[in-house]
Formats: sequence, C-alpha cells, structure tokens
Amino acid sequence: MPPKRKVSQSTPQPAAEGPHGYEFFGPPGAAVISFALPLVPYAFAFFCNGISGCPPPSLLHPSSFSWDQLKKETGWTGWSGLLNTQAVLATLGYYLLSMTLYTFLPATETEGVELRNGVKLKYRFNAFSSAVFIMAILAAGTLVEGANFPVWTFISDNYVQLLTTHIIIAYALAIYVYVASFSVKHPRDPSDRLLAAGGHSGNILYDWFIGRELNPRITLPIFGEVDIKAWMELRPGMLLWAILDISYIMQQYRNFGKITDSIILITIAQSLYIFDALYMEPAILTTIDIIADGFGVMLSFGDSVWVPFTYSVQARYLAFYPVELGWQGVAAVLAVQLSGYYIFRSVNNEKNRFRTNPEDPKVKHLKYIETAAGSRLLVSGWWGMARHINYLGDWFMSWSYVLPTALSGYLIKNTAQHPITAGQEDVAFYRDTYGKFAVPGEAKGWGMIITYFFMLYFAVLLVHRERRDEEKCRRKYGKDWDRYCELVPYRIIPYVY
Repeated sequence: MPPKRKVSQSTPQPAAEGPHGYEFFGPPGAAVISFALPLVPYAFAFFCNGISGCPPPSLLHPSSFSWDQLKKETGWTGWSGLLNTQAVLATLGYYLLSMTLYTFLPATETEGVELRNGVKLKYRFNAFSSAVFIMAILAAGTLVEGANFPVWTFISDNYVQLLTTHIIIAYALAIYVYVASFSVKHPRDPSDRLLAAGGHSGNILYDWFIGRELNPRITLPIFGEVDIKAWMELRPGMLLWAILDISYIMQQYRNFGKITDSIILITIAQSLYIFDALYMEPAILTTIDIIADGFGVMLSFGDSVWVPFTYSVQARYLAFYPVELGWQGVAAVLAVQLSGYYIFRSVNNEKNRFRTNPEDPKVKHLKYIETAAGSRLLVSGWWGMARHINYLGDWFMSWSYVLPTALSGYLIKNTAQHPITAGQEDVAFYRDTYGKFAVPGEAKGWGMIITYFFMLYFAVLLVHRERRDEEKCRRKYGKDWDRYCELVPYRIIPYVY
C-alpha cells in the first residue's frame, strides 16, 4: 500500500466506541488476504525473470505445460532456495540502521490527534533526513564502484531471499503485537494504551489480520520508546522501494551497458512520490491508519513487503528488457505524472490550509457546512468537486509508473541456439559475456498482467479505501454526512463516480 494520505477534511475528534462490523468480508477474507497475498510478489519474481522471459514460455503454451520445464525457466531451486543467511543478516542490518537514525538524528517532536480515550500521543519524525543519510551512503558507494557496488549486486543476487526475509519479519511483528495487545486493560488503560475499535472482535484470525491494538509501542534498550505502527508506516519499507528501483537501474546497466529513459522516468516518478511522503511524514497523524486502524498483518505486510516488492516491479521488468520511449513518450508520461501530482498536492494543500487557518486568503472564500461533531466540511473548491478527490491524483500518478513498460512481455534466447534473423529491430542484446538476447516474440502483451497490475490494483484499493472512509464518516457525522453527500454527490471522479 502506498503512503497513506489524509483522508478526511477535518481532524477527527475522539468519539465513543460503537458497534463495529467486520471488514474485508470478515474472517474468510482475512484468511485469504493473509495467506494468499504473499504469493503475489513471489509470482512476480519468478514469472518475470532474466532466465527465460516475462512470462516464462511454458505459461504461453498450456497444452504442453510441464512443471519441470517451468522450474528451469524460473530458476526454481527448491524451498531451501527461498531463504539464506546473508539476506537475513542484511535485512536485519538495514532495520537496525533505520532504527539508529530514527533515534539519533535530529527529529521533530509532534503531538497526534486526540484519540477516543482523550489522549494525544507524541511522535518523533525524521524519516526524510534518515532517507537522505542512507541515500548519501549509497550514492558515495556507487560513485566509487559504479553499477558493481556490492549493495546493488547483492540485491540482484538475493532478491527472492530478501523478499522471504521481509515476509517473515512482517508476520513475526504481527504475531508479537497481537500477543502484546492482551496486556491492554480495555477500555481504560492506566498507560493510555487503546484497542482498535474494529480489532477486538473476538475472532483470532480476523483480529490478528486487522490489528488488535491501535497504536502498539515498545521500549527498546538504547533506542527508547518506539511507536511500531508510525515507524513502519514510512520506514523502512517505503525507502526500500526507492532503493530497489535504483538497484534495477544498476542491473539494467550491467545487463545491457546502458540506462534507458523509461527506467529513469519510472524511478524519478516513484521517488517523487516516496520522498514527498517522507518529507510530509507528520501528515500520517490524521490518516485512518494511525487514528482508527489497529496494527496487524494488513499494515505490517503492506508496509514492509507489499509496497517495496510489488510497487517496484515495473523497474525490475525494465532491468531485463530495456524500453526506449524517446522524447515524445517521455513527454506523454510526464504529462500524466505531473497532472496527477498537481491534483494530489493542490487538494491536500487546500485541506491543510483550511484546517490550520480558515482565514488564509487562499481558502477563506471556500464554502463549507458545520456539523454537529464540530467539524467543517468543504463544499466548494477541490473538495466541492468530489468527496475523496485526493484519490484521483493518486490514481493518475499510478499510470506514470506502468506506462513506460509499454506493451510489455519478452522472451530471453541464447544466441548460440537462436541466431538473430534479419529485420529484428526489437532485439535487446545482453552484454557479450551473457551470450543471450531478449525479444518480445509471442510474449508481447502478456507481460502487462504483471507490469500493469499496480494501476488496476491501486484503483481497487482506492475505491475500497474510499468506501471505508465513507462508512467511518457516516458513523461520525450521521445526518450531516447525508446532507454533505447531497451537496457533493461524486465520490472520486467528478461527473463519473
């Protein structure tokens, strides 16, 4: 899940806990998501590879499909190949570095919104400076070693093992916070701990998935108290997304001796999103994730695995099959990216200005309605066009992440067994030492199932998130929300949805 933006127009106020039904289709949905979703990044890793193609040739011929052949085409070496000691140590080292920077770099101390128990928790934010520190180290190493800097080659050589390690950490963390949540004295804990309104249904699987404790914290030697959910929200998984993108640029250079405009464009577009989220870190304090959702498998897996390993799949594709867009293609993708970013940033700036200073000349002309809960809901400006128009900018930006992969799909062939024929202008030659080349061939278009997955998934995610927001707002505002919906009838896309 991408960085969670502010989803309501006014800072949520504490409210009495009321009935809270199941989400995600209850325990059956929680079971499917918890145990099936990890298969997706594995499928992307194996079915889009540098051995046989994207997808592997065996999948293009179901009538003659063979498991043994598929294993060869995906580089499957058995279950033991999914994990190794080096990947575990490297990942733990990365987490330790992130925690060290969190503790010792200068930080902004911020107070969160008032929760249901009337408490305002304090938070420490320095994700942006921590990210800059880590990126500076990587930049220095790259200047000295180039594309063969050990960090980049290690990621390429241990990608699947790193994925497995992050999955283990995500699930171990979810188990820990679930067990620890039973020490919360509900409903009024003397230490001001709080259970999530929808996270203590009594169903073990569902509560483990959705998150039982609202804001679990832990006190560690040397590092002190850490809010687990806030720390995981934007670090270390969010920065890992950018690190993986850059590692794929280096891998493309090692493979082909060049860096294409498409992979640069994707990396810049995603880095803009990533570092904007890190710079605006305090904005997470008014998100549903922080104020309403517990911390369970849903957020633990999403933050540490789903975001870095599935959102970077387009750059990984281009590391194996370079695409040259040309200036016209670059301009078209940039137009989409900047349009989405303009909408996203303008919408959120308008909301933030109105919330912090309604008399600001830039927003004082906006119309709003007063609610019984004491909040003001905008009915003009950006927020008068659609109730969750901020998601529209997010979705437009997601297009720019997938469009550079074009009509994706490729097959990798050995030059000794498959000589190049005349007229094959679409051949992508690996360095001479590899003795192979990539062509679209019959795989052309089929790779879009993987490279365009993000755009479709993100649309479903945003609609689902919008529906959750609507339900929460309707519970909070009651008849005032009905009146607001009459004045602002569209949900995300004006005049469409």
